[in-house]
Amino acid sequence: MKPFLKQKVLIAFGLAILALLFIGTTSYRWMTVSDESTRWVWHTHEILLNIQDLLLSMERIDSSSREFASTGKESVLEPYHASVQRVAEDREAIRSLTLDNGIQQRQLPAVAKLAAEKIQHADRVINLRRTQGLAAATAALGSESDKQIKDEFQAAVDNLQSEELRLQAQRSAKTEWYSNQSKIFLILGTLFAILVISATGWTTVRDISNRKAAEARYRGLLEAAPDGMVVVDQSGAIVLLNVQAEKHFGYRSDELLGQKVTNIIPEGFAERLIADGTRTAAEALAQQIGTGIELYGRRKDGSEFPIEIMLSPLESAEGILVTAAIRDITTRKDAERHLAQMEARYRGLLEAAPDGMVVVDQSGAIILLNVQAEKHFGYRSDELLGQKVTNIIPEGFAERLIADGTRTTAEALAQQIGTGIELYGRRKDGSEFPIEIMLSPLESTEGILVTAAIRDITTRKDAERHLAQMEARYRGLLEAAPDGMVVVDQSGTIVLLNVQAEKHFGYRSDELLGQKVTNIIPEGFAERLIADGTRTTAEALAQQIGTGIELYGRRKDGSEFPIEIMLSPLESTEGILVTAAIRDITVRREAEANLAQKVEELNRSNEELEQFAYIASHDLQEPLRMVASYTQLLSKRYKGRLDSDADEFIAFAVDGASRMQRLIQDLLAYSRVGKKGGELLDVSSEESLLLAINNLRGAIEDSGALVTHDPLPRVMADEVQLTQLLQNLVGNAIKYQKPGVPLIHISAVRNAEGMWLFSIRDNGLGIDSQFFEKIFGMFQRLHKREEFAGTGMGLAICKKIVERHGGEISVESQPGVGSTFHFTLAASKAQS
Repeated sequence: MKPFLKQKVLIAFGLAILALLFIGTTSYRWMTVSDESTRWVWHTHEILLNIQDLLLSMERIDSSSREFASTGKESVLEPYHASVQRVAEDREAIRSLTLDNGIQQRQLPAVAKLAAEKIQHADRVINLRRTQGLAAATAALGSESDKQIKDEFQAAVDNLQSEELRLQAQRSAKTEWYSNQSKIFLILGTLFAILVISATGWTTVRDISNRKAAEARYRGLLEAAPDGMVVVDQSGAIVLLNVQAEKHFGYRSDELLGQKVTNIIPEGFAERLIADGTRTAAEALAQQIGTGIELYGRRKDGSEFPIEIMLSPLESAEGILVTAAIRDITTRKDAERHLAQMEARYRGLLEAAPDGMVVVDQSGAIILLNVQAEKHFGYRSDELLGQKVTNIIPEGFAERLIADGTRTTAEALAQQIGTGIELYGRRKDGSEFPIEIMLSPLESTEGILVTAAIRDITTRKDAERHLAQMEARYRGLLEAAPDGMVVVDQSGTIVLLNVQAEKHFGYRSDELLGQKVTNIIPEGFAERLIADGTRTTAEALAQQIGTGIELYGRRKDGSEFPIEIMLSPLESTEGILVTAAIRDITVRREAEANLAQKVEELNRSNEELEQFAYIASHDLQEPLRMVASYTQLLSKRYKGRLDSDADEFIAFAVDGASRMQRLIQDLLAYSRVGKKGGELLDVSSEESLLLAINNLRGAIEDSGALVTHDPLPRVMADEVQLTQLLQNLVGNAIKYQKPGVPLIHISAVRNAEGMWLFSIRDNGLGIDSQFFEKIFGMFQRLHKREEFAGTGMGLAICKKIVERHGGEISVESQPGVGSTFHFTLAASKAQS
């Protein structure tokens, strides 16, 4: 190369380096500004979390004061005092974080004032409960001032949240603007550097005198390449190409040799590279050395198709040539468009999935994950994307799947497709926890990806360990069970029995198989079941499915002994068979004299179970409030910003959390009722009714219901539970109404036993007689949840309260006319 050309190349590279330094400096400055904007976005997010904490603390204060007003137990005030302290800390945190924001600083005094008023009101309720009793505290809870303070406090907090959400949106937009400007400047600056070098390079590659020698030297290598190969000289002329290049562009070799490379590259690409016309095409292309360039090639017939060019320099006696490896990427582009459509379509579903979702490529690198996966493993998304999946799966699992080391991680995972794999995941802090992974393949242009649905099964594993302990404890009893098993077909013939059945009846197996079941069941039982003679024995037995039948069995020697049969249907190719579990209850009959003692032991077990349910439900309330609050925040913040599926799934989560809260509250109420025979006091049922009506004031006003009552007596009762009983029954009368004005009337009369019989009559929907007993069971509902909200626990609580007071509860009703609920309570001692 001549000295003046070398000088040009040095100048060109110097200019390019200066341009790149300028680009780097400017890009760094904009990136710094962008990072600062990002920090302010996270700052706003931290303030929003503190505001949410303030709301939760105030809710706990309200909840604790209400619970104390209801129960009068000092122990419930421990979380109350902790929440008061937490409110002060939250206010100080918000004030400190918003020192830079004059608007928020002006709003904070109002929030602090209203928070103090709410706490003062809660203190007043607590003092009223201590000094004046339940009625005074309850009246204070439902006062207009209480409601006004709540509304004003919520409005003030909403103003704080709105300001921070506005700042968050503004700062996010600023961050995105700086990021986009950095990208644009980087692209334009890089193109400028390319143009500088390309302009000089174009003047350095002119001589093509040794073209044929170069072709002979490299022909073997070019033809062996799987891609199209084109060699361009300093003037931008094609000096060499292989057969694959001819196929790509539809030319013969002699039609392209000596022609400009721009013949096969559409206008626009060459101009973008050469720009000022001072550089050769080869020099311009050389700026892209080592990188894959995606553009469109032009065939002989004029059609265009997507290609990827990989450039590399080639030193020769004539100067620097450029070798271009050209790949037809039509198939890949189609696949990429398909993948983009798939990602756009399922992104909402991925984020709305209740499980963690992780997508792994063929190298075992994580290429996609959702928020649940971040929560499971304690990482942010940017800390996991591009990292190996072994970062979150302990060593040993990968080795077990890959085994011989010849498969990629993705291929190994794919062997487990469709099955739930249980193992241990590793969090960011190094701790391990049990997970279940369900794998599914995902085809892409990069090969088979693996989508892993990851579920935290810590709770399930704890339950399984408990179950295993229980099973190990009682396995011996199960194996030693003295029950005989007999299977009967539709004709009443015995088709199968076990050794215990042989022992019970004194027969060998071959003496009973194929015989009628009436051989071991005395006459009279079969007739009672079959009755009209039109049903088979099996069909008749099936009428007693699920109930224990006590009768007498007949042994081979003709003697009879008491047995209990539990029947269950068994589907087979021959039709419905009946399996009978037969127990010799001779010993049980002899032990019936001790039944009272056993019942007492069972009652103690029930009390322990109720205490466990109370503790478990109480401990669930706090985390469930957090779940409910954050799902409501998600709904408020992102409603309309995600796709419709995500909005729907978030709404499902909000509704589910709310229903679970109501269910836990009802379970707690059910567990608190206490046992029969506890201490009862002389109370006014009329005062309890007035308190219940006051608690239902909102529902009464919304429905327009008219609630009336006769003078009501004093009774022996627990005042809190009596109020709850009346509130549940009157509340149901208001809720289950047909169109029109709900009319509810409460009355009481003395019955023949001297008990007070209370009646609550309404003009509502009514109840079919077949459900009179069912409705008093736990979780029993006669209507769909979409029609009437509730947990199905209200009447179960009523029944338990009445029975705890030694009374009975029942219902009279007619569909479309209305219902009357009756319950009895003991008269006060003064009236006895």
